[in-house]
Amino acid sequence: MSGRGMRGAAAGLLVAVVVLAAAGCSNNNSPSSEASKAASAASSVASRAGGVVASATAKAQKELDRVKGGVNAKGDIELGAVTKDGDRTAVPVTATNSSGSKASYAVQVDFRDPGGNLLDTVVVTIDDVDKGASKKAKARSNRTLSGDVKADVARALRH
Repeated sequence: MSGRGMRGAAAGLLVAVVVLAAAGCSNNNSPSSEASKAASAASSVASRAGGVVASATAKAQKELDRVKGGVNAKGDIELGAVTKDGDRTAVPVTATNSSGSKASYAVQVDFRDPGGNLLDTVVVTIDDVDKGASKKAKARSNRTLSGDVKADVARALRH
């Protein structure tokens, strides 16, 4: 989650708590105490979300680093429409082998919100695509994503 997304989440949570406190919730905490608790909670949520994305990004990088002798093949990859797959977000990935021999692909797919903020990233492999042929796979998010999610090819290696 970007700084802007984290600030938005924190601000939304802060506003909700301040409104509840101002409306006379029957606790003995002051509005400033409630606001402080809300800011702390929002910061914790934002930190965990950022940690999840960082972990997924590190995992994707590690998977791509295992590919030896790979060449950039983003032009060989096409993504379909983003859909829900149970509690996850998914997108069909098609690799069309433009090389002169059978090849395999490692494709990093980024899931983003409408503002371009990274929500999740995954690597999908597509093995043994004959020259000139196409083969499909599905990229599925690591976690539940909500809202309008877009997908893009971050990296694609043909090997």
